[in-house]
Amino acid sequence: MLARHAGVSRFAYNQCLRLVVDALAAKRAGSDAKVPWSGFDLINAFNAWKRSESAGRLFVAAPNGTVTKQVTGLGWRHEVSAQVFEEAAVDLGRALSAYSHAKTSNRKGRRFGFPRWKRKGRCRDSFRLRNKHATGDKFLIRVGEGHPRSVTLPAIGTVRVHDDTRRLRRLLRPVAHLHPDTGQPVMMAPRARILSATVSRHGSRWYVSLNVLAPDFHAERRHLPCTAANPSGFVGIDRGVTAFAVAATADGTEVGRFESPMPLRRSILRVRRLSRRASLTKPRSRNRARATRRLSRQHARIADVRRHFLHEVSGQLVQTHDRLCLEDLAVANLMTNRRLARVIGDAAWSELARQLTYKAAWFGTELVVCDRWFASTKTCWWCGMVKQQMGLAERTFRCAGCGLVIDRDRNAAANLAAWAERSHAQAPDRQAGGRVIKAPGGEGADRRLVTVEPAPAKGEPKPMPQWHELGHPRRVLSTTSPRGRLTGFRRPGGPCWP
Repeated sequence: MLARHAGVSRFAYNQCLRLVVDALAAKRAGSDAKVPWSGFDLINAFNAWKRSESAGRLFVAAPNGTVTKQVTGLGWRHEVSAQVFEEAAVDLGRALSAYSHAKTSNRKGRRFGFPRWKRKGRCRDSFRLRNKHATGDKFLIRVGEGHPRSVTLPAIGTVRVHDDTRRLRRLLRPVAHLHPDTGQPVMMAPRARILSATVSRHGSRWYVSLNVLAPDFHAERRHLPCTAANPSGFVGIDRGVTAFAVAATADGTEVGRFESPMPLRRSILRVRRLSRRASLTKPRSRNRARATRRLSRQHARIADVRRHFLHEVSGQLVQTHDRLCLEDLAVANLMTNRRLARVIGDAAWSELARQLTYKAAWFGTELVVCDRWFASTKTCWWCGMVKQQMGLAERTFRCAGCGLVIDRDRNAAANLAAWAERSHAQAPDRQAGGRVIKAPGGEGADRRLVTVEPAPAKGEPKPMPQWHELGHPRRVLSTTSPRGRLTGFRRPGGPCWP
């Protein structure tokens, strides 16, 4: 039943796309036909088509030899939910809107092309259902009806699920309150409401994702706003390959280090073996289908391990720290390096940033995105000297100015936290479309005096500059270390600068 609904969704999407392509061809030929482009227009066009003669017809022969034609339309359209057709048309409308917007605007990033046809076995099997009121003042999508671990879907029925639904059922249950005047118990509306359900297949398993409109977390679970009475420093997060993420404060204290499980690298031999077995089977045979299912299950397990690890890291960072600073990485550009593409893709840096963004809004965490052109890795956390070059094999940062020896990722995380301490008020909001300047040096929020390490001539030993020749920035970080004292950039053997 689930596979049938997924196939119907794919069929409706392709048919709506066929209507758009035919209308565009007729318009180019000089016809005045209207091209359905939005979701509502596509729904109306598909509803008119599914009842027409082109969708289905029957020729009935009578005993006397007369033949009559009966227009039936799609004969099987009543066997599935009608919402599957509508949601497929809405998805195509969104794709067409993104395509037209990409052609008329100067948006950055990968450009959207014209929607493509969906093919069985190539695209993901999924469909979406909206939650409506049924007869008897009940919703079509219900949780825990008949069995605690079950979900009721329209036109499908009750489906048993693996995960526990107790917390969701508590949110969907009406709450009884005492009336302030009469003192009688009064049933109030539920605290949450299901908007839609998306059913998709990953590997050989089916998943149902519920879109729930729920209240915010309790005030005790959310972070307090940072004020003068409640000061707190930023925590910088540096993403890397050797260590997936390193978190450190502005005073250089490492507060977290997360090692990536690298699920693809650990399972690459099994993936290659399964891929080789699938390629040696006969096309369109049962052995090919069986080998393809085994390979898809392995890829699904790799994705599940990676997703579980990312949720653990993002949840721990957001719930532990109330102010975070994340570096702005051009992951798409880094993926063009064929030597690092597999490792970067296996680490899923962009997915971590996406999860931190929406989870920070849940828990009231202040998330600041650092300037893309800020050299957090090449800058010395102690004195501020910027190295000209630093290879990926150098896992330890060695400063030629002050002689600091520190872990590479820890130094970068501390620089990110210090950058957020100085310029978080002027940092533009990426989601709000703030100002972005491609020139090196950032957007004016990180204007400070830095010293660039001089490049020695060929064959000349690298000189050790004196302290008074470096021109260090004068700044004191307004954060408190775990020892309870103000910290800042300190000269070896001398006090902090005022």
